[in-house]
Amino acid sequence: MEAPAWLKPAISGGLVGAVATMVVGFSYGGWMLGSSAETLAERRSATAVTEALVPVCIGQSKTDPEAAGKLAALKALTSSYDQREFVMKSGWATIPASDAPNGDLAEACAKLLIKPLQT
Repeated sequence: MEAPAWLKPAISGGLVGAVATMVVGFSYGGWMLGSSAETLAERRSATAVTEALVPVCIGQSKTDPEAAGKLAALKALTSSYDQREFVMKSGWATIPASDAPNGDLAEACAKLLIKPLQT
C-alpha cells in the first residue's frame, strides 16, 4: 500500500508549523518552563520581602543611640559592599526575631540611608 502524495508535505508542514509555534511562543509569547517560572517567583518573593522589611531597618537605625555618628560613617563609605557590611555590623539589618543580619536587607537599607547625600 502506497501513501497518498499529499501526506508527506502535510506532515512536513505540520512539523515545521509546530517548531515555529514553539520558537515564537518561547521567544516572544512569554512561555516558560516550570523551573524558570519557579525561579522567577522565588526571586520576586525575596525582593518583596526585602522591600517590606526595609522600614524595620530604617526604624532600627533611628532608634540607635549612636545613629548620628554611624550615619556619618556610613555616608563616608564609597563602596556598596562596605556600606552593606557596615549596616550589618551596626545591627540595623537584623530582624528582631532572627539571630543573623540579612545581606539583601542591609544593601537596600544602606541605599535609603545614604540617599539624601546623593540627591
